[in-house]
Amino acid sequence: MATPLPSGGPTCHACGNPAVVNWRRRPTDTEVAEVIADEEARREWLFDHRDTQLPDPEFGPLPTGEGMTRTIYGCAQHAITLDAAALIHRSTCTAPDPDQVPGCNCTPEVPVPEAPPVVTDPLPDHWVTGS
Repeated sequence: MATPLPSGGPTCHACGNPAVVNWRRRPTDTEVAEVIADEEARREWLFDHRDTQLPDPEFGPLPTGEGMTRTIYGCAQHAITLDAAALIHRSTCTAPDPDQVPGCNCTPEVPVPEAPPVVTDPLPDHWVTGS
């Protein structure tokens, strides 16, 4: 039996019960637009509250949604399979849909593993356990 999450934890997107599993999906166009609007508001606030005796703040390009994902939660009843949860689902994926459990209506993509960080300076000997 699964241990329930503490009150206030993630809940199932289908029914609102405590979540026991999660997976990722690409954001919808609306979600990407919300992220862009939030970033624009953040930049505007920073510009409005800048120190005018210093150069104006410079910002990089706005987010595009490239590589962005959203976490979706499901309870035991609305869980998708472990193999499906390991993949990144399309923004239009209907999981967790009670009529399609344990599957979904999309062709998920295999996530690209992140490259390990490049270590330029090794840790000092006294930081390594057992030295």
